[in-house]
Amino acid sequence: MLRIGVNALYLIPGGVGGTEIYLRNLLAALAEIDSVNQYFIFTNRETGADLVPGPANFLNVPQPVNARFRPARILWEQFILPFSVRKHRLDVLFNPGFTAPLVCGCPMVTVFHDLQHKRHPEYFRWFDLPFWNFFLWASAWRSRGLIAVSGATRDDLERYYGVGARVIHHGVERAFFEVASKRQPKDYLLCVSTSHPHKNLIALLRAFGQAGGMPHLVITGVRGFAAREVERGVEQIVGDSVKITGWIPRGELYELFRGARGFIYPSTFEGFGMPVLEAMAAGVPVACSDIPPLREIAGSTVHYFDPASENEIRDALEKLAASAIPTEAARERAREFTWEKTARETLDYLSKSSS
Repeated sequence: MLRIGVNALYLIPGGVGGTEIYLRNLLAALAEIDSVNQYFIFTNRETGADLVPGPANFLNVPQPVNARFRPARILWEQFILPFSVRKHRLDVLFNPGFTAPLVCGCPMVTVFHDLQHKRHPEYFRWFDLPFWNFFLWASAWRSRGLIAVSGATRDDLERYYGVGARVIHHGVERAFFEVASKRQPKDYLLCVSTSHPHKNLIALLRAFGQAGGMPHLVITGVRGFAAREVERGVEQIVGDSVKITGWIPRGELYELFRGARGFIYPSTFEGFGMPVLEAMAAGVPVACSDIPPLREIAGSTVHYFDPASENEIRDALEKLAASAIPTEAARERAREFTWEKTARETLDYLSKSSS
């Protein structure tokens, strides 16, 4: 039996986007497949006990630190968390959110969702970038094992840090396949995306404004660094034909997928691209950027466009509006990505890294 720690100190509900969806689904899947090993989930003040699965081998270990104040969270992770690791006699510490204690007291496995801070440092605030550069580099070198969520992220780890990683893809929730059986397309297109600069939402708005005969566009996701610019773009370019919802509960998101006529994803950079996989599973026609991580997910089953070309984005919008993109092959490919598979591969890697 292993004693596995899970460093969830980074998690801010509704505030960290896909890394929250990743951790919640991974823990739930681990609870389904593993009743033997013990899991100690280190949570912060914002997380809430609902992160921790119900089985008795999953224990909540709350830490009195606020994750929204990042300096406090980093200091706690570096100097206080290691004492809890030793107190609970852990065999391995799993860090699902990029960073790890530099001195831990047991082997560590750290997940890298992307290396955007190296590929696109221009998207980071000047006072944040030094912390990203130092702590992610240190986490990569101090961890016994690294998990990359895609081949593209694995290649970036080798390129920038000279370290290897095991690729373990995300899964997709079963609920999205249930959405596919209840589809009732309505008069809107959907984009699920944090409003960070690399998500390319301004180009999407410009292309949407150029397209003719468009249904409405709904954009949902965490307000990111480009949120104000995107909101101004809506006012100046497209007006009432675009709705921005912000982060919404999963139940509401399922309903948006159920009614969407099509799904558009114009990002210029991704570590994985979970919303594309969700749309595929939900049976929604998909048009997305032609970038390596999305090719890795979707293969030849969706419509691709150059995210640097507003004309190609416009053409993709028009294809979606005309329901001209098939969905059957994409849905079948999505079945290859399950959270159970993610959990089994992660547990196997944790087990091997603990010894």
